[in-house]
Amino acid sequence: MQLGLKLDVDTLRGTRAGVPALVEALGAAGADATFLFSLGPDHTGRAIRRVFRPGFLGKVSRTSVVSHYGIRSLLYGTLLPGPDIGRRAADDMRAARAAGFEVGVHCHDHTLWQDFVAQRDKAWTARQMQLAIDSFVRIFGERPRTHGAAGWQMNDHAFRLEDELGFDYASDTRGEAPFIAVVDGEEIRCPQLPTTLPTLDELIGVDGVTEASAAEALLRLTAVPRPGHVFTLHAEIEGLRLLPVFRQLLAGWRRQGYRLVSLRTQWQGLDRESLPRCAVSSGTRPGRSGTLAVQGPPRATAPVACA
Repeated sequence: MQLGLKLDVDTLRGTRAGVPALVEALGAAGADATFLFSLGPDHTGRAIRRVFRPGFLGKVSRTSVVSHYGIRSLLYGTLLPGPDIGRRAADDMRAARAAGFEVGVHCHDHTLWQDFVAQRDKAWTARQMQLAIDSFVRIFGERPRTHGAAGWQMNDHAFRLEDELGFDYASDTRGEAPFIAVVDGEEIRCPQLPTTLPTLDELIGVDGVTEASAAEALLRLTAVPRPGHVFTLHAEIEGLRLLPVFRQLLAGWRRQGYRLVSLRTQWQGLDRESLPRCAVSSGTRPGRSGTLAVQGPPRATAPVACA
């Protein structure tokens, strides 16, 4: 039974410090993963705009944002200029690929995409995606084949552009199982492998879960193995302060009988024609502020049920 690991890298600090630590931890555990990189400016400090979003202050207060991201990162784009991650940390990105891990696109400017893509038009969306692709090609010498949206934020144009830009598959959504996205009645060729499990920062501080008990809480959700699980982790969180918790998860999933794989390995095992066809809606997840792109119910003709 496979469990896919999707590793989002949001910041310069996460790329330089978290990525190498996670490469070592994954290698020691014999686990594979997909690394998705933010490739443009680090404007983490501008996330303060989310202060009025429902649940944002609560999430900040219970998840130790300063210890995860660092004071300097939280000033980028406000009191400090935002450094170009792709230019400052290209060697760290290439080292992850050299270690045998799949690499792909998370975004160009993480904060810009997460905060604004849901309301933007095709031209804006296409420019942001192309900027990320151009940086990826400069760093890796080839076009990216997978995309995972920053903050699980998308719009209809972005789903269509994934087809136009030649991505093999994407992981932009939250849901229950792989599916084909349907946008205004149109099936998107690029399959979605949604994040199926809560993230550690969604669990900690809720219902009595602490950093010490977070691994146990998540492992309870995977105790009965099933196909299609995807866990999203962050270089700034599991790669730094919560690295010991992630090591517990790796060991626990191995004991439960999972093979820890990249999303590409999961995608290669899919039969596209048998995947459910599902619209994507705006929804919420416990412990996560704001709304996200969420897998909807299947069309009536779909052969397999989904969320």
